[in-house]
Parts: sequence; structure tokens; C-alpha cells
Amino acid sequence: MTKVSPLWLLLLLALLRGPCGGSGAGVNFRFASYIGDHMVLQKEPAGAVVWGYGEVGGIVMVTLQQAQKTIMKKIAYVKEQSETWIVVLDPMKPGGPYNMTAEHITKKKIFSQTVYDVLFGDIWLCSGQSNMEMTVSQIFNASEEEARAVAYPFIRILTVALVEAKEELEDLISVDLPWSLPTPKNLGHGNFTYYSAVCWLFGRYLYDTLMYPIGLVSSSWSGTPIEAWSSWRSLQSCGVTMEEKHLYNGPTDHSVLWNSMIHPLLNMTLKGVVWYQGESNAYYNTDLYNCTFPALIEDWRQAFHYGSLGQTQRLFPFGFVQLSTTTSKKKDDGFPRIRWHQTADLGYVPNVRMPNTFMAVAMDLCDRDSPFGSIHPRDKQTVAYRLHLGARAIAYGEKMLPYQGPLPEKIELLADEKFLKLYYEQKIQVQKLDDKIYEILCCSGHQCKWIPAPMGNSSSQTLALKVDSCHGTVTALHYAWTTWPCEYKQCPIYNPSSTLPAPPFITFIPS
Repeated sequence: MTKVSPLWLLLLLALLRGPCGGSGAGVNFRFASYIGDHMVLQKEPAGAVVWGYGEVGGIVMVTLQQAQKTIMKKIAYVKEQSETWIVVLDPMKPGGPYNMTAEHITKKKIFSQTVYDVLFGDIWLCSGQSNMEMTVSQIFNASEEEARAVAYPFIRILTVALVEAKEELEDLISVDLPWSLPTPKNLGHGNFTYYSAVCWLFGRYLYDTLMYPIGLVSSSWSGTPIEAWSSWRSLQSCGVTMEEKHLYNGPTDHSVLWNSMIHPLLNMTLKGVVWYQGESNAYYNTDLYNCTFPALIEDWRQAFHYGSLGQTQRLFPFGFVQLSTTTSKKKDDGFPRIRWHQTADLGYVPNVRMPNTFMAVAMDLCDRDSPFGSIHPRDKQTVAYRLHLGARAIAYGEKMLPYQGPLPEKIELLADEKFLKLYYEQKIQVQKLDDKIYEILCCSGHQCKWIPAPMGNSSSQTLALKVDSCHGTVTALHYAWTTWPCEYKQCPIYNPSSTLPAPPFITFIPS
């Protein structure tokens, strides 16, 4: 006796309920807005989540095919309240292309939709404000970068449209660029439109290493504070009240971009996120950023894990760009503080408050002559390259790969109190001596003042700072604690093997 699979039995029962009709789009049946031709779905070990809308009472069968051979079939019911259906595909090895068909079976008809040229690989979500939104046409060597795009047909790109909402949306209202192959036009559509240069270059560097498909989803908006990208839950956990607002160019109301440009993506199975934001918070809720940023990371991780039915890792890799520079003359310039707060006030990542994260330092990539303003440096290649090193180490577990610059692990005030000696865990390359980039907090009586600590002798892992100009007690030390610490790639301390700059830091000196 031939066995009938449960999947086919369900279909048979559905068909027996009533007469059948032809195929084609009908009722309210469709895939979710970001599911379409040329897309990338997350590869193994996770299962890719596929979802859409249908008629209550209907059954949806999703079929994956390659060269007319059926790879798998999945069944879902249309949920009564949301009128949505969702399936989790079996984990797939990287590669393709595949065609994916969804058939919607009701009492009266069968409707079907097919998505063509689907690849399996790693999906990275890129988000933030204008430095993430800058397109390839706005960066150095733009025409060369655009011309190289056609050599990467296995990287696919999508840009979420700029929309804000007062309530959490289930699906995207629209996309600016549906899943597409990279072309000069798609990568350089215009200023701050699409496609994100940092996102594209990050994906390209990853592809050159991994050699399998990469899907890049860009969801960014210029001039936006972190509060707009945060859910009410994460803001509440940091004591941020909903009444606070701030005026400049982009949407500023709390949670409005989380609601419209992140929440609709939660069902997507992701590999990880890269983030470039913080300039807007240099002048707004600056000293809450050491809470709001780690809280956003934690909240996004929970939400994507839950939304993908557990397929997106609970602690998925999260990379970010530490702020670069600007020639702004505002008195209360928060750039040094934001850079520090981006690390939860520890100076490095990953750390106990920000596990499985990685950071690209960008304070040495200044661009005084940028036609888009000095706050928008054009060297996004180096930014993306440093980001991809962090991803290779943290997200892909590549051992012995330098991915962050040197930080001192021990600081000692020598007995004569004329020198402060810094001991580094990494080897250091002293590119030049700087008399002002290190500063000590010199306290005498009840008065304390930051004064320069000129660089002195160094070895492969130590550096001496002259502190004899302090006629009191040396109580703290900071490095690169200004908006514009050095000229282009001319900070004093780098990792010698990877040209990664030492990140800024502030620390107390034990008495």
C-alpha cells in the first residue's frame, strides 16, 4: 500500500473542500514586500524564513526548485488574526540559483506566485544615519568602484524606502531598490539615496574572503538619532522619556524608524548587522548613549531571534563604525564622548556589556574637503575594510586575525613621577611623536586641569609619556579625546601588521 505524506494529505483535503481554479495572483495572496526575484536567503545552519499574506482558511505550499527538480516543500496555514502565513525552509548550503513558488489553496481556487533567481548565502542588515546612507557615487574612486560592481553577481542588494510610522508595522510600506544585482546605476543612484557605500563595500570584502552569496539590506536615514531606531522597550530601559525631541533634518520622534524600517524585517533570517550612527547624538542625549546603544543591540537581537522563529542567532554578530570627525565649532562637542559611549565606556569591543560585537575605528579618516561636509568623509573603503576584519574575526571565527587597534593593558606612574609608562598587549607602531594627543588630568588642591603629556621613548609594546609639567597629582589619562585627533591616517599609534589605529580611551591612574 502506497504511503501518503502528511503534506500531500493536507493538500488533498483542501482540494476536496471545493472546486479549483487557475493559477495567478489573487485574493490577498502575496509574499512579504522584501521577498522577490534575485534575493538572497540565509544559508545553513539556520533555516530561512519565508512569509506572506493570504486568505484566512487557506493553505500555502512553498516549493523550492532547481533546474526543475524539487528540493523541498513546506506547508503553512494562513493565520486568522494577521492573515499571514510563514514557513521555515530546511537549512541550505550556500549557492543557487533556485526558484521558489508559493501556492495558495482555498475552497474555490489555487493561486501561485514564483520568485526567481534565489540564492542562499549570508544576509547582513546595514543601518544608521547619513554616513551609512552615503552612496558609492559619493566616495573616493566612485567611477572605478561602480565599474567593478558587475564582477560581483552573487552579491545582491536591497534598500528600504524612507518611511516613518507611529506604530509598529508588520511589513514594509515600500522599498527604494528591490533585490537587485549590483550595477553602476544601483550603487550610485544619487546623493544619500542608494546604494549604501559602506554596506556594499563591506559585503564585497566579505565575498572576496568567503566566495559565496552575500545579501545586503540597507535601511538608513540621514540626520537621525538612535532614539528613532529604538523600540519603546529599549528606550524605557534607559529611562528615555517619550516627550524628549530634537530638531534637525531627519525624523527624530522616538521609535518612528524602528516601527517602519526595522520591525517589518524581523521575520527575516539574518547573519548579522552593521551600524553607522551617532553623529546626531553628539548633541542630543549624548551621555545616555552608553545605555541606548547597548540596549538597541540587545533589543534588536531579541526581536530578530523571536521574529525569525529562532533562526536568527540570539546573539547575532553586530558591527559598528566608531565616529569619524567634523570641523564643527559647536562648543559642547560630544564626538569624543560618543566614541567612548559607543563601547559602553570600556574603550573596546566585544566586552561584557556588548558581547559578539566588533568596531571599525574611523577617527583617522578625516576629510576636510568633502563636498558633502567634513562630517561625511569619502574614504568608505577603509571603513568597510576595517569592519569586515571585525566580521571575519567575530562572526566567522577567523583566528589570529588582527581586527582592532592597540589599547594599553597597564599604566604605571614611574617613581620619579616624570614619566607615565603605558604597556600594550599588542605590538605597536609609533608612526610619529605627538605632543598633544595624550593628555593627563593634573590635580592640585581642589582644581584639576587637562594638560598635554608629550610622547617619549617607545618599544614594540611600551610607550613613555612625559608628565613632569604636572605640579600636582596625575589622576587620569586620555588619548585622542578631541573631535579631530589627527590628520588622515596620521594618528601616532597603529597596529604594525594591519594599520589599525589605536582607539581613543580615558582611564584613571591608580595612586
